[in-house]
Amino acid sequence: MKPNISLYKNKQEFRLSFTRTFPELVKSKKEGNQEFFNQQVLKITPDIRKYINGQFNTAIKKGHFPKNKYKADDIIDQLFIEIYNHIEEVNHEDEFYVWLLKKTNELLDDVFVNEEFDELFFNNIDDYSKPEWDELQEKYSTDGGGDLLMIEDLDDMSYNHNDYSLNHVFVEEKENDLVKKIDKNLKDEEVQKHIEMVLHNLPTSMRNIFELFTKQHLEIEEIAQIKNITIDKAKQLLKDAKKALQLSLLNRYPKEDY
Repeated sequence: MKPNISLYKNKQEFRLSFTRTFPELVKSKKEGNQEFFNQQVLKITPDIRKYINGQFNTAIKKGHFPKNKYKADDIIDQLFIEIYNHIEEVNHEDEFYVWLLKKTNELLDDVFVNEEFDELFFNNIDDYSKPEWDELQEKYSTDGGGDLLMIEDLDDMSYNHNDYSLNHVFVEEKENDLVKKIDKNLKDEEVQKHIEMVLHNLPTSMRNIFELFTKQHLEIEEIAQIKNITIDKAKQLLKDAKKALQLSLLNRYPKEDY
């Protein structure tokens, strides 16, 4: 299991551009310099665009979201207005990134239709046998769920690149031996595809919190703030997501296989 050092080397590096941009935004708004304000916002929109496209892409894969009705620019345009009108809500530059993701999520919630969720999958995830998991993976790939469903303006595929690993699923020291055994006998690509397939079938809120924790490198307190839920609720949803992934891996790749 190869840890992705580039992702976890320094969590603060991920937010550095947002932190640096915030004072410039505040200053330019006070001075009434709309052009410079917009230029500063444009510096940070690529990362936000990746996140938006990732959410759109997942919703499209699940079949509950119209493929061509919305573009990332629809959200970005509204976000420009939100930032300009409400940037005074941010008390410190270190809070800007979380505040921005919160605004982005609120805008996304406004355009997403209610997703149907098959509770049978989540509630019975421990009962799936290896053949059933293999069949589900095959169906997921055949239906195109495992492939990137391109959105017209999705020209940066980095958000959709599958970087999930066993490090995201098994975190307790007591699980180290098990992880080593799984890692020794499974290719990284197999692990990544399996995790992506399971996440695809989990509740939207659970999946999104797992993504915010693993891809956006946010603390659980920050995730709770973004999702407008309690810290305990956020912890439980993250715990449930990891538990579902753990059970799925253990059932699909039982110990006797390695």
